[in-house]
Amino acid sequence: MTDSLVAIGILLALVFARVPIAFAMALVGGVGFALLRGWEPASAMVGAAVFETGFSYSLSVVPLFIFMGNVLAGSGIAQGLFAGADRLFGRMKGGLALAAVLSCGGFSAVSGSSLATAATMSRVAMPPMRKFGYSDSLAAGSIAAGGTLGILIPPSVIMIIYGLLTESDIGKLFIAGLIPGALGILFYLIAVMVAVRLNPELAPETGDRPPMSRTDKIGVVGTLALFVFIMVGIYGGFFTPIEAAGMGAIASLALALGMRALSWKGFFSACRETLLASAMILAIVIGAEIFSAFVNFAGLPDALVDLIYDLDVNPWTVIGLMVLIYLIMGCVFESLSMILLTVPVFYPIIIQLDFGSGLLADPELLLTWFAVVVVVVTEISLITPPVGMNVFVLRSVMPDIPLTTIFHGILPFWIADIFRLALLVTVPWISLCLL
Repeated sequence: MTDSLVAIGILLALVFARVPIAFAMALVGGVGFALLRGWEPASAMVGAAVFETGFSYSLSVVPLFIFMGNVLAGSGIAQGLFAGADRLFGRMKGGLALAAVLSCGGFSAVSGSSLATAATMSRVAMPPMRKFGYSDSLAAGSIAAGGTLGILIPPSVIMIIYGLLTESDIGKLFIAGLIPGALGILFYLIAVMVAVRLNPELAPETGDRPPMSRTDKIGVVGTLALFVFIMVGIYGGFFTPIEAAGMGAIASLALALGMRALSWKGFFSACRETLLASAMILAIVIGAEIFSAFVNFAGLPDALVDLIYDLDVNPWTVIGLMVLIYLIMGCVFESLSMILLTVPVFYPIIIQLDFGSGLLADPELLLTWFAVVVVVVTEISLITPPVGMNVFVLRSVMPDIPLTTIFHGILPFWIADIFRLALLVTVPWISLCLL
């Protein structure tokens, strides 16, 4: 256990030294494994991790869903979603911010990417909010926070990675994310309403809004149809989640071409962004596999399980400590790295917890519920300083908005997320009632 803790300390030092997380995990895991077992076994382990990850059929779902999101982002469908949400909330106080949150939820439901949602919706929703005199803090906060919904509302790349790490049913993980994702949208809408009521200067009246164009209407209907197509296909048994990624990619491309909204330049840009994002994810997965192999060989998960048994700690206390660890790690780690670094360590502990009777007595339901909790905490990390990946994505699109302004605007949404997290932890039924 001591070797693992030292390795984690070195890993954190490398991360703070701005070494890319993928290389930091691979370096610490590879060298640590070599010091325990020798350089030849370590070389074999590293080679196996690279080969198995690169040729993993299950991981093929990642670039396909990312491609689907990039095609939708480049085809103007996000504009249609915002226009539809604007027609719904436009006359309300803070209506454009409400529309931004709802359209972020809709776009994330088909893109599965928080960063893509934040980047796309910032270009779509920010200009009209500035035009009507919305404060930069509320405008930027609603987009950055709304973008976090992309990792929970299915199809979710993070949920897929969790399912692969824990050998959980990805379809059931998607189902479990539906109600918590809808709650996320609802709580964010309430956060906007409360913010503008407490400070009316954040959002002036916008008056009548222009009618939706035919293209916008097609974008809304097409997005809803694509989401239903994927969900019905998976849960109706027509195709697996991995096959759903391929079907979704083809369907999104057909939708974009049918709308005549995707140029050759946009298509090649979608391919390029997909390659870059997929390469980054696969590099992090390989690094995590190497580090996990070292940590498991060093006996950290077994030692933690033994420690919990020796201390006779209440299972809810263990869950609370894990949530606290995620909240702290979210201040310095990005979401995928956090999942890959912690789940292999926490997974053996979770399945050993005894919740007595009830829903969590079933190991499969326990892992599914824990997935929702982990993803919601990870959502919070995307808007938590000093890292807050969604904040930096928004800053790159709107460089004239100070980071302090964005973080100030995020505060109501962060508080709403904490309330939602507490609700999902204390009432597991919310996540599991559809299973």
